[in-house]
Amino acid sequence: MRFGLRKPIFISSTKQIPIFATLFINPEKVPDLKARKLMKLSEFKFDLPNSLIANHPAENRDEARMMVLHKDTGKIEHKIFKDIVNYFDDGDVMVANDTLVFPARLYGRKEKTGAKIEVFLLRELNAEMHLWDVLVDPARKIRVGNKLYFGDGDLVAEVIDNTTSRGRTIRFLFDGDSAAFDKIVETLGETPLPKYIKRKVEPADKERFQTIFAKHKGAVSAPTAGMHFTKQLVKRLQLKGVDMAYVTMHIGLGTFRAVDVEDLTKHKMDSENFIVGAEPVKIVNQALDNKNRVCAIGTTTMRTLESAVSANNRLKEREGWTDKFIFPPYDFKICSAMVTNFHQPESTLLMMTAAFGGYDLVMKAYETAKKEKYKFLTYGDAMLIV
Repeated sequence: MRFGLRKPIFISSTKQIPIFATLFINPEKVPDLKARKLMKLSEFKFDLPNSLIANHPAENRDEARMMVLHKDTGKIEHKIFKDIVNYFDDGDVMVANDTLVFPARLYGRKEKTGAKIEVFLLRELNAEMHLWDVLVDPARKIRVGNKLYFGDGDLVAEVIDNTTSRGRTIRFLFDGDSAAFDKIVETLGETPLPKYIKRKVEPADKERFQTIFAKHKGAVSAPTAGMHFTKQLVKRLQLKGVDMAYVTMHIGLGTFRAVDVEDLTKHKMDSENFIVGAEPVKIVNQALDNKNRVCAIGTTTMRTLESAVSANNRLKEREGWTDKFIFPPYDFKICSAMVTNFHQPESTLLMMTAAFGGYDLVMKAYETAKKEKYKFLTYGDAMLIV
């Protein structure tokens, strides 16, 4: 046991009589107040040239470039993603998000005028009634009561409420069940590539804008860090004794919503649905008990794990919604490693990365990435923080 300092405890506010008691303080646990200061939005600003935004993924998933950050030493390495097997050992665990992206972007026409419209499916509110929260474009032309037609009239929707400037609640006038509805959306919908990818959607995107772990439908954007994994790479990791565990977070556009307040404590994340089942709890907690490394594959996985922490800093089963916003300073409870991509300036994803890797090291790494021409964002290169 490490004995700490003897400090006076004042029990009288008037006479200030000190009674000396031994407080067990570990000097290594005393917070560095400078390091623990709350950070501001402007501290995450940097210039990102358009030339560094990836419009296509690497030819092979596991051959994207990978920058490796060592938190303890500050060392930065430049590798290929499949080299990740060299950083993990028997008993370590990698946790992936197994959400499946559905073709959330629909193009149609407005009744009477025939004006072209875009409807982006965000969240199903009622499966039986086919009721959805959506974003519409152009918003000024789409009002409550309008009917919207998709395909050759294969699918019709009615606008029933305004939610935000671009948000609407719509009801699809569809007689079939959920499976039939999903099938027609699969036919009419388009892979929801982010708008910053300046090209048309290609057939290959249907497969590449998805991880190999994808299983549970519900995301409108891919958990991009997971897109670097191949079945062969996972097999190599497993042969080394690395366990895989899976959680689910259905990613909405809120993950990418711009932060518009300088004081980060005032930013409100959109809620996203997540599930942590019994199997990942068992795998992760065993690794923690054995002092093995737990690695989150992506920021959404990290948010999921940090939203399901027990009182004794272990993972627990949980299902529900989380609006957890992670930014420096933050004490991570589960993971000692993380895989992520290179993110936009002033984004919540960059803030989480900086909270995990250390602000100074991560921002230095981003400047290095720009000089070394790493590719950024959804189809870009990877970063491993260990």
